[in-house]
Amino acid sequence: MTALITGASSGIGLAFAEQLAAERNDLVLVARRRDRLEAAAARLQDRHGVLVTVVPADLTEDGIWDRISDELDAQGITVDTLVNNAGFGVHDDVANSNPVDLAREVQVNCTALVGLTTRLLPGMVARGSGSIINIGSTASFQPVPHMAAYGASKAFVLSFTEALAVELQGTGVRALALCPGATDTEFFDVAGESARTGRSRSAADLVRHGLRALRAGRSSTVHGLDNALVANIAARLLPRRTIAGIAGRATGLPQGKNA
Repeated sequence: MTALITGASSGIGLAFAEQLAAERNDLVLVARRRDRLEAAAARLQDRHGVLVTVVPADLTEDGIWDRISDELDAQGITVDTLVNNAGFGVHDDVANSNPVDLAREVQVNCTALVGLTTRLLPGMVARGSGSIINIGSTASFQPVPHMAAYGASKAFVLSFTEALAVELQGTGVRALALCPGATDTEFFDVAGESARTGRSRSAADLVRHGLRALRAGRSSTVHGLDNALVANIAARLLPRRTIAGIAGRATGLPQGKNA
């Protein structure tokens, strides 16, 4: 069995690599930083005795999913589990944001996810087995002022994955949207600490939760009871404008940032 993980050089992606390697899966690690990928690959191979292939790739590049798919074909690698983890968030008002940064955010969080899914899914369906895990967010469940594109991109991930899970019924292939709250990763190095809401949980705990949910046949799951209550109760019962206001205050920009 082989698992391909994007954003695999750190954080949630690396935690998935550790857990899946411990379960005797070979790995394909995809991320921008070759040096960190190679260091992770060496460590995982030594610790777990699995084969680890490194594919340095920038998911902001148009058509990068085709290059990744072609490289897998050239090396004769069949992917049984796809973890679309790569993503980042821009924390600023839309009017003040760099348009290129917002476009890159949507490209990584949405377009690359769909691109890799559509390249690898047909083979899984043909074989009658496979798994796709897409990393959403508690932001998937409501508008998020000051991180508008991020929240919208994660809403896309949730909707896409839940629809995909229904399409895959009876095929032997499973799809899960795993929605974390604040997690101890490098995400906040980019988005800024003011984007953090609620208490942080470990990436390892998130991965264990996600794999349990996948094997239980869930199409989506929220990590953390408090996060699940907010996502599945408050965000579905309160008016969306009210929820957006609450989210906007929670992710508010530092003083003077809007000026």
